[in-house]
Amino acid sequence: MSETASKALGAPAATPDAGRWKALVFIALAQLMVVLDATIVNIALPSAQQDLGISDGNRQWVVTAYALAFGGLLLFGGRIADLWGRKKAFVVGLGGFAVASALGGAATNEAMMFGARALQGVFGALLAPAALSLLAVMFTDAKERAKAFGIYGAIAGGGGAVGLILGGFLTEYLDWRWTFFVNIPFAIVAAAGAYFVIREPEGGRNRSPLDIPGVVLSTLGLVALVYGFTRAESAGWSDSVTVGMFVASVVLLATFVVVESRVKAPLLPLRVITERNRGGIYLSLGLAIIAMFGLFLFLTYYLQIVKGYSPVKTGFAFLPMIAGMITGSTQIGTRLMTRVAPRLLMGPGFLVAALGMLLLTRLEIGSSYAALLLPAMLLLGLGMGTAFMPAMSLATQGVEPRDAGVASAMVNTSQQVGGAIGTALLNTIAASATTSYIADHIAGAGSRSQQQLVQLEGMVEGYTSAIWFAVGILVVAAGIALTFVNAGRPGSATVTGSGSGEGVADEVQVPVVAH
Repeated sequence: MSETASKALGAPAATPDAGRWKALVFIALAQLMVVLDATIVNIALPSAQQDLGISDGNRQWVVTAYALAFGGLLLFGGRIADLWGRKKAFVVGLGGFAVASALGGAATNEAMMFGARALQGVFGALLAPAALSLLAVMFTDAKERAKAFGIYGAIAGGGGAVGLILGGFLTEYLDWRWTFFVNIPFAIVAAAGAYFVIREPEGGRNRSPLDIPGVVLSTLGLVALVYGFTRAESAGWSDSVTVGMFVASVVLLATFVVVESRVKAPLLPLRVITERNRGGIYLSLGLAIIAMFGLFLFLTYYLQIVKGYSPVKTGFAFLPMIAGMITGSTQIGTRLMTRVAPRLLMGPGFLVAALGMLLLTRLEIGSSYAALLLPAMLLLGLGMGTAFMPAMSLATQGVEPRDAGVASAMVNTSQQVGGAIGTALLNTIAASATTSYIADHIAGAGSRSQQQLVQLEGMVEGYTSAIWFAVGILVVAAGIALTFVNAGRPGSATVTGSGSGEGVADEVQVPVVAH
């Protein structure tokens, strides 16, 4: 490591923590738990709904309560991690998540279930930014950082599909309650490991007073935005409450930006998002997640309803996507990250994923899994894995240690908000295309079997219409990554304190950002 880098970073960063690789195991385990929890409950939902007597109108709250609490409180969670220390926030987040999961598994009515899901979201919002910022401050060597973020990126991308497999197994062979109880051993092992292994570098805390107006405005603004999209899915885009939520969200978030530019110790220092590389990453990641989340939903329904797959078989059908993500992240991304500029991994990565998505626009009722779905999923996984890895690393690279939690929270926020938008937006597009297809073709269907065929064709028509939009969204994400992300490859320049992302030393970029 260069002498300049050592001085700028201070002594603790000069000698990396000896237990950092062990720490990565526990951080990755916690991240897997949070990510798979977003999809594992989806497969268990029909059984839970029946057992607890949840109405069709209310069942979306099992998913929405989690998304609202998680998405709304992420910035606050990131700031708490900076204030308390990341290790403490991480361990408390894991403990709370385990308790919330136990409550969800033991739920006896819908109110208890919704409350448990909201509580999971609250502790997830504390845990997720703490996990990512711990990686950011513990891995400072460029090559090691590439490996660590490769593993983390593979889990962040593939965890959703693992949730589908695990959810299918637990629901089919045990009971839906195990989709909650399974989090408890994950959380206990990760918390115990983190407590004994993680040694957080000194001097990284941000002890400035908490920005209460910022907390209130950002939380309410993000909750209004996420709820607006989830409501649009069920009530329509012209519904007065949906429109009201979007208007409230714009007003609250605009006020938040004004407040943050004026207060002495802002919740989200604007320097974190106005820096060109990070701004480009948050935007392109959010767009890519919009495309991916909708796709998970469509493919799950296509495989189960149109192809007649069981929950377990559906989960296994997603394995090529997981394999692609792990390969893209740990083999392609990690090997090339220290050799090429991040945009040259992110842009092409999103384009490869768009190509996989483009194949899926040819979906029909009788489409072959091996000939169409398998290559499409491999391309999607490879592309997303390759793009996610440098994005995760660069989003927290070059920030001051005291801003690491909030920069990490912004990565998670773009993913959570992207997920909520993607599910609602693509679902709405699919539903209207299905409705118009059935209206146009049902008159010519005489027998009951012909009518059922038209309905299945209508569903597939809806999916392919929405997938065309997802292709476009991924191409836009690639364009943003190639245009905005202008950081050079690690090791291509001497150390600078600009924080632009271009001055990365042979081993480490100095975490200093221009104010």
